[in-house]
This record gives sequence, structure tokens and C-alpha cells, in this order.
Amino acid sequence: MLRILLATATVCLASPAGACDTALLLAVDVSGSIDQREYILETGGLADALQSPDVAAALVQGQVALALMHWSGVGHQKLSLPWQRMITSADIDRFAAGVRAIPRPNEYSDTAIAEAILFSIQQFAAVPECRQSVIDISGDGRENATNGLPAARLKAVTEGITVNAVAIEADDLSAALTDYFRARVITPGGFVVTAKGVPDFPRAIREKLLRELTKPVS
Repeated sequence: MLRILLATATVCLASPAGACDTALLLAVDVSGSIDQREYILETGGLADALQSPDVAAALVQGQVALALMHWSGVGHQKLSLPWQRMITSADIDRFAAGVRAIPRPNEYSDTAIAEAILFSIQQFAAVPECRQSVIDISGDGRENATNGLPAARLKAVTEGITVNAVAIEADDLSAALTDYFRARVITPGGFVVTAKGVPDFPRAIREKLLRELTKPVS
């Protein structure tokens, strides 16, 4: 089933379409702190958000290009779903089905946010037709694998790529990770949406998608 979805994605990207407003790369944390139950909440919440009527309408209106990557430690980044243009609601349903179908990769690894950003930057060469390039980092922890965040963020800025984030906080009262992402991860003009634990991720990712797709990101 996943092989069919990936083959269809290649055809969709190559097909003629209107102007692409945004290339949006969804970068999902699968480091060791995310267990299987939480992964299912992440992927199900992301798929549901993409298919919600207001987000779906914005995706089609902007002829948005979507891709999904999973990341954890150094050397553990994978483009799990290649770029697909959201031309019709069927394209959104196909992409959402792909999100749900991918098994959890890279278990029990550390958190290399810088590596995730650098890997993501490389993927935008495939979608030069899109007016804006946005990396969407979602994660529940700080960088603990490298010291490369300042350089990675600077490279994104230099390349004209916006980095936004969903910070999955450890509890309802904490804002520590949100503050960290705001200070160390997102680019100028980017923003952070806070999820109060993994169960709140579906709401947070929908809020973030709407904010990205219905007003300028920079």
C-alpha cells in the first residue's frame, strides 16, 4: 500500500499545476522519548489536521507542496513521503493516508534538531516553483546530539527558508521547551505553537497549519 502511495506521489508532483504558494516540509520527531502510543497520536493527529475542512481548503487554495520526514539522532533522518502537490481533496486524502501508513522508524535514538534542519533544507531543491519554503519541526526535547543548531538555523535563514515549530511540553504547566524552540530553533519571523503533552498535539498541529497557510509566514 505504501509503495503505491509513493509512486502516486511522484506522478502528482510531476503533473502540471497552478502556482505553488508554499512548500511545507513536516519534520516529525521519532527520537527515543516518543513511544509507539505517542507516535500514533502524532501521525493520527497530523493526518486529521490535514484533512480538516479549513486546513484542506487552504492547502488546495495555495496549491501547497507537502513532504513528510522523520528525524531523531545524528544520521537518522528520512524523507518518508516525497513532495506532493495538494491540487484536490483527493491529493490531501492520499497524503494523509500515507502519513497514517508509515510505521515508526528510528526507535531509541537521541535528539538531533540541527541535523533535522540541515536534512530538511536539502529537500527544497525539488520544489523550486514554490514561493515560500517552510520547515515544520515538531518535537518533545532539546538538542542533545550536536552543537550545530546556530549554524543550521543560520543556513535556513541564508537559504530563505522559514523554520516553525510545535513544542510538545512534558506537562500542562511547562513552557520550557517552547521558550527553547523560540530562542534556539525557529528562524526570525517564524513561530512556535505549544502542545501541552502529546495528547494535545492534534490541536496544536492544526493551529500551526492554519497559521502557516492562511497568513504570511515571514
